[in-house]
Amino acid sequence: MNSSISTEHGSRDTLKFITRAFGWAVLAHFTIWMVNNILNLSFDWPGAAAVFRGSAPALSYLQLLVYPLVIGGVINWVWRSEHISLRADALKISNFNAFLVRWAFFAVLLIGLTDMVISFLRVEGFLEAVVGKQLTTDLGRSAFRGPWIHIPMMILGFVIALRAKTLGFHWLALLIVVAELAIVITRFVFSYEQAFMGDLVRFWYAALFLFASAYTLLEEGHVRVDIFYAGMKNKTKGFLNAVSTLLLGITLCWTIIIVCLNGKGAIVYGPVTNFEVSQSGFGMYVKYLMAAFLVIFAITMLIQFVSYLMESVADYREDEGTRLNREVVAH
Repeated sequence: MNSSISTEHGSRDTLKFITRAFGWAVLAHFTIWMVNNILNLSFDWPGAAAVFRGSAPALSYLQLLVYPLVIGGVINWVWRSEHISLRADALKISNFNAFLVRWAFFAVLLIGLTDMVISFLRVEGFLEAVVGKQLTTDLGRSAFRGPWIHIPMMILGFVIALRAKTLGFHWLALLIVVAELAIVITRFVFSYEQAFMGDLVRFWYAALFLFASAYTLLEEGHVRVDIFYAGMKNKTKGFLNAVSTLLLGITLCWTIIIVCLNGKGAIVYGPVTNFEVSQSGFGMYVKYLMAAFLVIFAITMLIQFVSYLMESVADYREDEGTRLNREVVAH
């Protein structure tokens, strides 16, 4: 009888270890891939893949070696931290992801307002009187406005996100309504409309829907089209959610990230590095950021799917606590 109990607990611990090791390894692998990708595309490093194409420089071997070293270190940490529960890990990952989403929302809020004001002053001819002729000319170039206006706003958004307690997208949704209402009033009452007004609404709309997806997944808010799922036991739901996360969720996110960033001519990397803008006259210079939204969506969803996987396996194991009402335990 004691042997039977020991075997049962052993199988549960094995499943827990495999799930935690896989989840943290996915995050570690993604981090290494992103760093290597930046080094390859922005600094012309040879890349780890060059090792498999024949003769390769030492840097390629170094980039390749980082993968097993870091992932091995992560798995070793998981092995030594057996006392940490799946729900505790999931909570840590979700909290970090919430910070990323919060940062993205505040950055988009600040960039949208700042770029809109600059575009308004520029189109109405007031910008030169405010900042001078040279800076007015510089602000008309996306390669200047991106690094010197947008990036400082991102840094400020990071600082605000560190201290803020809310994700911020509720306020963003309200501001979208205000921006839409302003377009209606100025168009039909004052017969005034400029390109930057529509750009601002589209900029914020894209951010709202793409950035809120990870939070919606955390809160089980995505619409499920099913017949049988609602009536299943919690354990069965956990099993199906875990399998779906592995086969569909994580796979889809990785596909989006690779397609968007794998090469200098990739559909996101190209527009972002060239600070691409729309051809809408004196509109906002945020088109390249909207391209980046797709990558941010995939990254935050990938991180949240790892958390969701751990929660789903915890549901399957019938661990203490629930996804939406966590009572995190250490074992």
